[in-house]
Amino acid sequence: MLSYKHIFHAGNFADVLKHLVLQQILVYLGKKEAPYCLIDTHAGAGWYALQNPQAQKNQEFNQGIAKLWQQRECPKVVADYVQLIKHFNPGTRLSHYPGSPLIMQHYLRSKDRLFLHELHPNEFELLTSVIKAERHIQIKQEDGLEASLKLLPPAERRGLIFIDPAYEIKEDYQRVVKTLKNMQQRFATGTYALWYPVVNRERNLGLEQSLRNSGIRNIQLFELGQQRDSDAPGMTASGMIVINPPWTLKADLQTALPWLASHLGLPGVSSFRCEQLVAE
Repeated sequence: MLSYKHIFHAGNFADVLKHLVLQQILVYLGKKEAPYCLIDTHAGAGWYALQNPQAQKNQEFNQGIAKLWQQRECPKVVADYVQLIKHFNPGTRLSHYPGSPLIMQHYLRSKDRLFLHELHPNEFELLTSVIKAERHIQIKQEDGLEASLKLLPPAERRGLIFIDPAYEIKEDYQRVVKTLKNMQQRFATGTYALWYPVVNRERNLGLEQSLRNSGIRNIQLFELGQQRDSDAPGMTASGMIVINPPWTLKADLQTALPWLASHLGLPGVSSFRCEQLVAE
């Protein structure tokens, strides 16, 4: 199934948490001189014009990045994230939102490598118009979960595998756990960042339990809820599950998540989670 297009959701509250976490991991990796490898399994189009009619349909960015755009006092990691998005918006106006490929490229050094995977033909075409393949950047139109396994372990022995599926079918919740187990067996020291939506809490609880039973150690979970869980259609919360996270990440999110919940969530019903899902 290839119906999902992120342009409808670009810059929403889920993107805020997703890319804030991504940024913190990339900054941490860059603190060491040794090269690293980045793999994006579901790269998307890479670049989103917020005046596009599809982005304007629901204007989800107004409940996400737009609410943070002019904030003067906020936790440092939130300020760092907003500054990153401003880098892609010269001037004072919020007009575009970068996807994970552009954010990864922003932090990429000449000695590092980046692998971008996108199966959707239209999204792939857009991605290749935004980012050009180079010696250290490869862009492939293929199933990122399958293709990534062939890249592990990377020669650098350091890196991040960023997994951001659309969860168009409920089997994706089981598939990502199976793939993570295979990946971690090949590259045990790598950092893995998995995004998830909350549209059906039972599926999320099953995902968490599967990870607890997987044998993988050192798993942290960060979730931002905009409203209470509901049986109605739509995403009420989203989160990031990080395996082998930077040692600073949980402390930073313990400060940032309550602040984000209060500023991006609905009054009285927003929520957050910041947990060590599996011990080291």
